[in-house]
Amino acid sequence: MFVLGLQGSPRVKGNTNILLSSFLKETERLGAQAQHLDVAKRNITPCQECGVCEDKGFCPIDDDMQEIYSLLRRADLIVMATPIFFYGATAQLKALIDRSQALWSRRYVHKLMDPGMKWRLGLLLAVGATKGKNLFEGVELTAKYFFDAVGANFVGSLTYKHIEASRDMEKHPTALADAKERAGILVTPFLNRKKVLFVCTENACRSQMANAFAQYHAGDRIEAISAGSKPAQEINPLMEEAMREKGIDMAFRRPVSLDNSAKLGAPDLIISMGCKDACSLFPGVKNIEWDMEDPAGKPISFMRETRDEIEKRVLELIENV
Repeated sequence: MFVLGLQGSPRVKGNTNILLSSFLKETERLGAQAQHLDVAKRNITPCQECGVCEDKGFCPIDDDMQEIYSLLRRADLIVMATPIFFYGATAQLKALIDRSQALWSRRYVHKLMDPGMKWRLGLLLAVGATKGKNLFEGVELTAKYFFDAVGANFVGSLTYKHIEASRDMEKHPTALADAKERAGILVTPFLNRKKVLFVCTENACRSQMANAFAQYHAGDRIEAISAGSKPAQEINPLMEEAMREKGIDMAFRRPVSLDNSAKLGAPDLIISMGCKDACSLFPGVKNIEWDMEDPAGKPISFMRETRDEIEKRVLELIENV
């Protein structure tokens, strides 16, 4: 399981950071993989309202958001953390939120389904200096629509007023305990899933499709991972096109090496497609071989046949996991 924390405060060691760090450390203690992303330290250009994302489905600005799109798509749980600036999120975090229009466009304009969006969750953490009655209404509305844009189900918020002086968060009677408790509630169902590793040579076609179909059909029961023994530089564009014909969005995926996937721990099951290299990395783990010809370099008609066969096999696998 992967948890992405978006720390939106320019004070990278302030109260917002303390609250988010407490949450993320608890998810790691329970067994999740977490990434703490200090948004203010990243190069994120504000949205230029150029319209390219709605026309072509991607943002043309070459900055750190290109990496962040991949992290948002990979995450099972996204945590948006911010102090309140004029009843809203910080400017740094708002730039990231505005640039998520590219993901909104892929979903609502291009009608593409991110395989993980049915199961992905979004949580808001917010702190404010005043005690105003409506202090968090603006940021909660922003969070709701941000999570919708990135394909996450908004599961609520933890908000705290009168947090202003340095280390105030640590003095709050319940905040850090609240964060740990909510972390356990949200991550435990994900950690109880069966972990299935799909392996092919380049992690650019077959294993990526199997990963996506497993996510799409059973992401609540299966943690799908994919990797390659000799990963390519990027996913196969014909594979992406063939999956797009099924309405499934493969954008922002990157080939991953077997060594890198091993850092996530041993899977419960390995599905190999023309590559048995995973066996030596995970001795004792059951390995099933799907003897499927590599569609790389073949016409799209062959890619479509491979896609449909993989979906069929994934559905059969789900019935028996």
